[in-house]
Amino acid sequence: FVGIQSSADSNPMVQLQKGYRIALGLSVLGFYVITNLMLEDPHHSGSGFKFFLCGIVGMTCAYIIVLSTQYYTDYEYGPVQSISEASTTGHGTNIIVGISVGMKATFIPTITVAFSVLAAYHLGSSTGIVEDGRNAGLFGTAVATMGMLSNAVYILSMNNFGPIADNAGGIAEMSMQPEHVRDATDRLDAAGNVTKAVTKGYSIGSASMACFLLFGAFMDEFTEFSGIPFKTVDIATPEVLVGGLIGSMIIFYFTGLAISAVGRTAHEVVLEVRRQFKENPDIMTYKTKPNHERCVGLVTRAALREMQFPAMVCVCTPIFVGLIFRFVGEYQGKPLLGAEVLAAYLMFGTVTGILMALFLDTTGGAWDNAKKYIELGNFGGKNSEAHKASVTGDTVGDPFKDTAGPSLHVVIKLLSTTILVAGPLFIANKR
Repeated sequence: FVGIQSSADSNPMVQLQKGYRIALGLSVLGFYVITNLMLEDPHHSGSGFKFFLCGIVGMTCAYIIVLSTQYYTDYEYGPVQSISEASTTGHGTNIIVGISVGMKATFIPTITVAFSVLAAYHLGSSTGIVEDGRNAGLFGTAVATMGMLSNAVYILSMNNFGPIADNAGGIAEMSMQPEHVRDATDRLDAAGNVTKAVTKGYSIGSASMACFLLFGAFMDEFTEFSGIPFKTVDIATPEVLVGGLIGSMIIFYFTGLAISAVGRTAHEVVLEVRRQFKENPDIMTYKTKPNHERCVGLVTRAALREMQFPAMVCVCTPIFVGLIFRFVGEYQGKPLLGAEVLAAYLMFGTVTGILMALFLDTTGGAWDNAKKYIELGNFGGKNSEAHKASVTGDTVGDPFKDTAGPSLHVVIKLLSTTILVAGPLFIANKR
């Protein structure tokens, strides 16, 4: 299906995109058959086709996010080239332009997801299967989410391409292969940076739609537990607004913890590498091998140790917030105040997390490929001042795209899961 590269200089992304489009076409055909067979209600003519359109909305959303992410992270396009050009005037301008590219990259995915949620919800509610249309609308959104996930296998294979190409480049460098081999692996590695960023954008897009469904489940669950209708959240209530602010803050705090963990560990690794170079200078001339085990062990221990506190923060904070405002609500005679505060916490935290993850994932990939673009011979090539500045950007981007960004994908889902599981704790006793 994908084909063979026509030359060594061909762009691997062309073939990968061709395969994705074929997978997308097969998904459309499969979705049409499944929705007409399983979702057609004989009492509501056309319901199966409307749910098929919901699936198409999800697939279109995924495709736009993939194209947008590729545009902002592939060195074939302007955004990455602008970072490379900015590197010619120093390290600072590389960082400034890189951050600006990442921030602008949130626009298209956000608008796309917003349109998709609205379109899928109203297509689902228009089937008329449920009188008020709400549950049918939520089901339409669920079908759209499944439409997005219908290509998950191919997207995951693209994601796996990234680290494989990266490790191939490392092996080529360590085994001192000829320059043309390293050039080929560099090109594959650059494509791998794009595919990894694409996967993360795809993941956060599907998480956005899934979290809308979880929020609906959240409100239904609290209605069931309390016996009181819970349909709206009033953010003009001071306590509810405070819950939203805390939810947004936790995303920034967690991101800071994740990035600082990488910084501390990198500091330890640099000291260890310097120590080995000082004690064994023959490492630089390839006469002796360095002690890889010590560095690998150092990083592995740090990875397990450093994420304990951030994980505790994400799990415990919504429970503490919910319990505090549960008792406040009990005192004020508002049995659902804790639930409302947590609803705001969930909404604000999810929205902030989605945007932050998009920013971090895209910025890191763009910085990495800006360095690759310079290494191809542009703006002075390897070992130039521009290349040194791009290495700084790539170093800053690694904890963005490989640590904090992917971790936020988990945090977003963890917020909903924690609150749903602990739901009964947050309902005050009626006075």
